[in-house]
Amino acid sequence: MDGMNLLALALPTLEWIFGVLSAIAGLGLVIFLHEFGHFAVAKWCNVYVERFSIGFGPILLGWKWGETEYALSAIPFGGYVKMLGQDDADPSQMTSEEIAADPRSYVAKNVLQRMAIISAGVTMNVITAVLFYIIAFGFGVDSVPPTIGVVSPGLPAWQAGVRRGDVVEKLNGRIVTSFQDLALHVAVSDGDIVLEGKHKDGKEFSAKVSPDFSGTRPQIGIRPSPGLTIIEGPKNPQPTDRPAQEGSAASRAQPPFEFGDELIKVGGTEVTSFAQFQDLLAGRNGASTTVTVKRKEAKAPVEMTVDSNYFRTIGIRLDAAPIVAIQKGSPAEAAGLEIGDKIAKINGRSIGSDIDPLRLPNEFALLHGQEVEVVVSRQNPKGGRMDASLKLLPENRPGWLDAPENEGEPISIPAIGVAFHVIPIILQVDPEGPAAQAGIPANAEIHSVTFIKPDEKEPAKGGPTEVILRDKSHPEKANNWGYVFSALQRLPGYHLKLMILEKDQTLTREVTVVPAEDKTWPSPQIGLMMQVQIQQEKAASFSEACSLGVTRAWNTVLNIYLTLKSLVTGRLSHKELHGPLGIAQAAYESARMGLVPFLLFLGFLSLNLAVLNFLPIPVLDGGHMVFLLWEGVTRRRPSEKIMVGSLYVGLAFLLGLMVLVLYLDIGRLLTTPK
Repeated sequence: MDGMNLLALALPTLEWIFGVLSAIAGLGLVIFLHEFGHFAVAKWCNVYVERFSIGFGPILLGWKWGETEYALSAIPFGGYVKMLGQDDADPSQMTSEEIAADPRSYVAKNVLQRMAIISAGVTMNVITAVLFYIIAFGFGVDSVPPTIGVVSPGLPAWQAGVRRGDVVEKLNGRIVTSFQDLALHVAVSDGDIVLEGKHKDGKEFSAKVSPDFSGTRPQIGIRPSPGLTIIEGPKNPQPTDRPAQEGSAASRAQPPFEFGDELIKVGGTEVTSFAQFQDLLAGRNGASTTVTVKRKEAKAPVEMTVDSNYFRTIGIRLDAAPIVAIQKGSPAEAAGLEIGDKIAKINGRSIGSDIDPLRLPNEFALLHGQEVEVVVSRQNPKGGRMDASLKLLPENRPGWLDAPENEGEPISIPAIGVAFHVIPIILQVDPEGPAAQAGIPANAEIHSVTFIKPDEKEPAKGGPTEVILRDKSHPEKANNWGYVFSALQRLPGYHLKLMILEKDQTLTREVTVVPAEDKTWPSPQIGLMMQVQIQQEKAASFSEACSLGVTRAWNTVLNIYLTLKSLVTGRLSHKELHGPLGIAQAAYESARMGLVPFLLFLGFLSLNLAVLNFLPIPVLDGGHMVFLLWEGVTRRRPSEKIMVGSLYVGLAFLLGLMVLVLYLDIGRLLTTPK
């Protein structure tokens, strides 16, 4: 084995070692700077410092320099500066008259000096965090812009009228510069939020969104947008590797797409956003087209021919369930459609018998700009159901670009702005389709679906496994067919194992179906794998770097306090907390990503340490500051009983919190897929 091969084998190990060492060094630096703040101001105030330790518990390595012992201790979850008259392990020292008589003791100093010593750690963390941010912005900070790539059907943002391709500029009046900012603001929200920005056509919008608080954190159902650059390839690509989904139109393109290509045209139209790229592909309605890319090694743009993808189906037709959500400002709202309405007919054609409900997003998109008569079945106030005929004008918004990606998500019809589910009862079976070949009859109920890779007995890996559609104890499971159909498009080559219950039968039976392309139903997707859109904020001058650094620090501190508020009020679940293991993992990942991400992490960690340390909890710096404020106002120290009791209560609280976050960290490690 030659030297190059040895280096290739050793490189992952060397990267891992570098990441671990960088994480240890970074975490140690933040702790050191905090404790050094206390140490430096204590020395400046002529306080006798007995020990300066990084870590708690038994001392692993110690040495004495001057009058102070310096130590590395066994538990690497912080550090401490032990001063004469100030020892959290022996709080009675702070009320001892004997120790107070020593002019070099902590308690012998006046209140302002002690406040300076206690606050110095937090002050040092804030200063160094700003410095970390300033350096990062000097190099240039990569972030994901606040462009919406996916709006989950039926969720709050979708209902409020937020659309794919929208750019959010403000949230509740605060300027938003990245998707990370946007996601964090949403996560710590405690009520309705107002999003302001521009649609992809440049028109301004303002949407009032009511977050969903049912999960561990508030959510509105948005995800960032891909950019126009195809993903980078593996380190050692094989000749058969392609940046496209297996079996997709992109995988058949001639000449082939390559990793790192940048999309610049569809047909003869230049593209400036991924949302526009999607719309142009959807508008071709199955016709072949050309896609032009900028290639790194090529001197001129490269043009490739791309044919169409087709939806994969199993040849069955289900029935539409009632509408579950309506978009604000949509044609459906203007026409008077209501939640609970069931679309029965479009221009005289019946849903279920004449039109497959899964094709409704396409049917309405093809009718854009035309007045459409829609008959709906709705609840009669006097009892039962009644039919209502409505006129609406669909918009030119293609379907199935916001397909359900999670269980329970409905199917949206963007052209009219409604979302609905389908009922997993088979109305019709195509006599030439896969379901008929597998022996599936009409009127059967589908109870569950399992995705199986051919020649493998186990369920699919990397995608959904078993999806339940009928469960008496969980009736909402019936709303999963849209998710199953969407996943079927993302897993070409997979077979479906259906558990069905036939009419007049009492037991389910298992049927395996091999999906097939429906050549009458072109898909708007071509199967390219794209990078997330990235923007860079780089300061043009030192003053601009300082401004960006201070702004970033202020927003971080504000978001930390909002997060704490959300935890206290219950808006944010305690399950979102991370402890030492989670912090170490984040430090390791950021160190592996490069210097700038690591600097941003250190700044964030420093400010977290500053804010949390200054909370009014005994044992923490904030708790000591409360005692000092009491002493400054009343001109007397709290009694030994109060000091000792409160410090033990604070210590018990912190130990309990530490056990909780370690439990959560370990749980995540055990449940994270390898």
